[in-house]
Amino acid sequence: MARETMGRLFDEPEEAVPPMPDAPLAERMRPRHVGEFVGQADVIGETSILGRSLKQAGALSSLILWGPPGTGKTTLARLLAERSEAQFIALSAVLSGVREVRAAIDLARRSRRSGSRPILFIDEIHRFNKAQQDALLGAVEDGTICLVGATTENPSFEVNAALLSRCRVVVLKPLSTDELAAVLRRALDDVDRGLARSNPRLTAELIAKVAAWSGGDARVALTTVEEAVAATLPAEDGTRTVDEATLVAALGRARYAYDRQGEDHYNLISALIKSVRNSDASAALYWLARMVEGGADPLFIARRLCILASEDIGLADPQAMMQAAAAAQITHLIGFPEAIFPLGQATIYLAKAPKSNLVKTAYGKAAADAAATAREPVPLHLRNAVTPLMKDVGYGQGYRYVHDDPPANEEMPCLPERLRGRDYIQ
Repeated sequence: MARETMGRLFDEPEEAVPPMPDAPLAERMRPRHVGEFVGQADVIGETSILGRSLKQAGALSSLILWGPPGTGKTTLARLLAERSEAQFIALSAVLSGVREVRAAIDLARRSRRSGSRPILFIDEIHRFNKAQQDALLGAVEDGTICLVGATTENPSFEVNAALLSRCRVVVLKPLSTDELAAVLRRALDDVDRGLARSNPRLTAELIAKVAAWSGGDARVALTTVEEAVAATLPAEDGTRTVDEATLVAALGRARYAYDRQGEDHYNLISALIKSVRNSDASAALYWLARMVEGGADPLFIARRLCILASEDIGLADPQAMMQAAAAAQITHLIGFPEAIFPLGQATIYLAKAPKSNLVKTAYGKAAADAAATAREPVPLHLRNAVTPLMKDVGYGQGYRYVHDDPPANEEMPCLPERLRGRDYIQ
């Protein structure tokens, strides 16, 4: 059996113990073997490398498990350690630093003398800084440890290149609605670890709704049902019939899976902007609601709409900037929840407005020429002669005041000589 140690890691690990009876349902229902693992068929299927590793003991390569919360990253790491009969050393990047990493590696080296190659599991490895990640390099390189890192963030951005090159990235997907429903039914029917002793009653329709609301996150689904069952008073026969309102209250904002600092933040605003750009008002309003209901900063949304109004609409409808600016100002004044109305109005207006990226493309061309001719002097006739000397050397000579001399509009060049005839606004 794999042995597990957590915390400071200065002592030899003790045998892993089962979850306490009062542990959260998600922890009690954590799969104990591969047969209980739900989902990730692409990752642990019979033909996959990890699938074969779970069926037969063997050496593992270092891994980065990347996927949303509640998709089985920690469980999969533990099952791999169990199957390979390796010591399982667990660290949380939130609570650990270089000192704990080095202690874990020292413990692993002692274990290696007995022929065992420990698995060092680091939860939320994206929270390690560069120095902390660098401390792992030597031990991963020489095989002292098999590193299994878990992250909800894109490892391309959050794991340094040196460490990433020594690991294989395994992508875990959100659980499907059917898979989450299966997880919930198992928990509701389990007498020893689940909720069966509370005699819960949930219709198949409600189980499906919780599964759909949970966004592929088994932990959210299990926690929601656990809290809803606990909040439901038993009937005379001892059964607890859970209703939809109780489930909604138990779920709260968790259904939106929104993290202001995480990748979802950028994915959602990208979806909103691209839907507006594509003139799909309904999709734009949907993504706006996802952000608003998930707790996004309303001023962040307003700023992005202001940018879009000029970048993607601009001269095709100059009123778009006024709509976006007004929405931003009103949002600043009133905040949520009322700010949903000006933000919603601006989103719909911008989505339905005609589109033009003329300003963006024209400025891009002008900027390219500006970089290529950065030393080109300003033509003398466009310079102000603020002193007699400047006038004597030709500043301002040949300038024509267009209000008094309309042909100057066509006849007086205003670009540097090398760029005469350029037309950026076509």
